[in-house]
Amino acid sequence: MSTAPVLELTGIHKSFTGVKALADVRLRLFPGEVHALMGQNGAGKSTLIKVLTGLYQPDAGAITLDGQPTAPKRTEDAQDLGIRTVYQEVNLCPNLSVAENICAGRFPRKWGRIDWTTVHAEARRVLAQMDLDIDVTAPLSRYSLSVQQMVAIARALRISARVLILDEPTSSLDDAAVQRLFTVLRRLREQGLAILFVTHFLDQTYALADRITVMRNGETEGEYLAADLSRLALVNKMVGAPPDQQPSRLDSQAAGTGTPVLKAQGLGRRGALHPLDLELRRGEVLGLAGLLGSGRTEAARLLFGADTADAGHVETDGHQGRWHSPRQAIAAGIAFCSEDRKHEGAILDLSVRDNILLALQARAGLRLVMTREQQQALADDYIKRLGIKTASAETPIGQLSGGNQQKALFARWLATEPAVLILDEPTRGIDVRAKEDLMDAVRALAHKEDGSGMSILFISSELPEVLHCSDRVVVLRDRRAAGEYRRGELDERSVLEVIAAEPAATEVVTDV
Repeated sequence: MSTAPVLELTGIHKSFTGVKALADVRLRLFPGEVHALMGQNGAGKSTLIKVLTGLYQPDAGAITLDGQPTAPKRTEDAQDLGIRTVYQEVNLCPNLSVAENICAGRFPRKWGRIDWTTVHAEARRVLAQMDLDIDVTAPLSRYSLSVQQMVAIARALRISARVLILDEPTSSLDDAAVQRLFTVLRRLREQGLAILFVTHFLDQTYALADRITVMRNGETEGEYLAADLSRLALVNKMVGAPPDQQPSRLDSQAAGTGTPVLKAQGLGRRGALHPLDLELRRGEVLGLAGLLGSGRTEAARLLFGADTADAGHVETDGHQGRWHSPRQAIAAGIAFCSEDRKHEGAILDLSVRDNILLALQARAGLRLVMTREQQQALADDYIKRLGIKTASAETPIGQLSGGNQQKALFARWLATEPAVLILDEPTRGIDVRAKEDLMDAVRALAHKEDGSGMSILFISSELPEVLHCSDRVVVLRDRRAAGEYRRGELDERSVLEVIAAEPAATEVVTDV
């Protein structure tokens, strides 16, 4: 391995309308090395990649390639320098052939026309470097997602790549496809390529990476040799928990000892979530804990029918099956507040009243008959009960603060009187007081003295929130359940230890 980096970034700063995205970021990539870039959601990884690839220009700092200053202004500039990127979503044309996808934009020509013989030969040459033998004249759509990912890498490598950036390349791949990809990446590493591997999977990081850079809050937390950094230390650095932090342990008083209102057995989706068993009892808050990409949101979407499971089933009120749409889940008494408030939650131009009534309308369809006065009374009642700060129910929800928007979406689902309420990152982007109010409301809804409490699935990347709200906690790691614990059995430190635990032999994603 070379002792000099092929690519180095120092003192990189980037802001957007006064909001700091990157601050004094540094990164070194060495030839013949796989370098993992790790960090929680919002750590700055995506912004840094866009600076590297010329989509963004840094406000300050320096980029050097082989010791020479460089400053790509466009993605084409970065590509000409040998910096190539393969993104999470395969950005190819499935209707074109494999060879056309590999050579698109840079077709070999002869006598002013595309030289198809050379195109096909060039595609076979690049794929042979990756030990992939497929029909390059066949449409790309004929091949699996993992092969399409290989073709995307081949396209990136065709024009003298020196640095290969892989942005979450395994997020949609199953274990077999991941193993195949890693075999290719190890071969490319042996050929001297510098590989930046952006991922949120701990197992994959330690299976492949030689070096790790951790980012947190737009800054470089540190650079480490993978062999010198334990899993627990890595998780601590990602979430910002100091090694000597005193964990907060909660009382062991538990609620939710009633009958199960929702069961998931073997519920899974290829490339998204390994088969999961889950049980939610009446009057209980069940927390899902884990890092970004652990499978929390994927589980919520399968339970609500936003994504369709290809394994297992969901059982509610004695009926079992798989939801093929959210409408089926809503009819079964399941409600879902998405983590993506702006795109999957609030309709910003509609009033607070209209937003609150949406789920009720979706459940009842054309049968919902409410006078204007009844609609107004319903909206006003929830505005008062949840303390939504708005001039009136007719105010467009887009004019409310993030915390009050979240409360209005909360009210939307409460109006349907669901048996099960799924809350995915309900406190993201809201202030401390609003978080406390919402968490108090969650526990109050579940823990009613008369035993009629709601069953709530609470998902958050903030461990203190999960521990504060939950009667039981299921910890997820790398799209699998890593353990289930009752209130009082876990604290922040022990959750991190579960997340960082070595995988069992059956979970290994490398040379099996």
